[in-house]
Amino acid sequence: MFEDFAVDGKTLVISLFGFLFLVIAVIYLLKFMMQKRSQSNLTEKYQDHTWESPLAGRAKYPEVDVFSMWMPLFLLGGAVALAITWLSFNYTEKDAVIYIPDNALEIPDDIEIEPPRTAEPPPPPPPPPPPVIEEVPEELIEEEEEIEFLDQSVEEETIVEAPEVVAPPPPPPPPPPPPPAAKEEEIFKVVEQMPRFPGCENVSGSQQEKKACADKKMLEFLYENIKYPAIARENGIEGNAVVSFVVEKDGSITDPKIIRDPGAGLGDESVRVVKMMDNLAQKWTPGQQRGNPVRVQFILPVKFELKN
Repeated sequence: MFEDFAVDGKTLVISLFGFLFLVIAVIYLLKFMMQKRSQSNLTEKYQDHTWESPLAGRAKYPEVDVFSMWMPLFLLGGAVALAITWLSFNYTEKDAVIYIPDNALEIPDDIEIEPPRTAEPPPPPPPPPPPVIEEVPEELIEEEEEIEFLDQSVEEETIVEAPEVVAPPPPPPPPPPPPPAAKEEEIFKVVEQMPRFPGCENVSGSQQEKKACADKKMLEFLYENIKYPAIARENGIEGNAVVSFVVEKDGSITDPKIIRDPGAGLGDESVRVVKMMDNLAQKWTPGQQRGNPVRVQFILPVKFELKN
């Protein structure tokens, strides 16, 4: 009969306060009854009374004997303890209801997605400036000196000594070639197996079923952690923010950026939650192309709606 009965935290707390109020009310009721009985003239009533045994008169007056009601009080305490135990065993913490808008993963048609960029060659150096021709003042023009020619004729008797030839120093070694630039791996946009949000790899089924499970968990994580910006809520701003990021070969999240921003902090809030995905205990399942993990650009739409 009560196998499907569940008690939430609010009901449990209210029940405990109700039982506490009941116990306090019973105590004050008994106290009031005993005080009322004690005010009656019990001395004259039992002045000529003969007790059957000394034990029968141990309380002197039976009307004010607190032990005379031990059985009802014992049964009441047992019933309260049993009710509290039953409520505790049926206590169930309900999962928070996460509101996920309809068609949350539908990318708007007016979004232009740029292809992911890989390493680009450096820009060419700027052209050298044109030469500047300056006019030399006449005062600085030096007159050419007359060249004096010396007689360098050689006679047969003249002894000519060969000059001492000094070998020039060897040229310095050439500088080592610069290291080759690190080749940045290509970022794919569509691959055979797209990356998936963690938490569904142990689910039995096809890749499509795992992808559907991962999308559901991703939406639950997304809309559970999103905090609607106050300025957007106060001004009734709604819309679709679109964020792109790269799922690396190890499942980490890099380069999150806003593709579409409705304004009022909605785009920044979307990027904040995307960055939280990189701090999860489990990493994303990377995308695969021809059986090898590759870098994949992931486009994530985030729909902001105000509930009435």
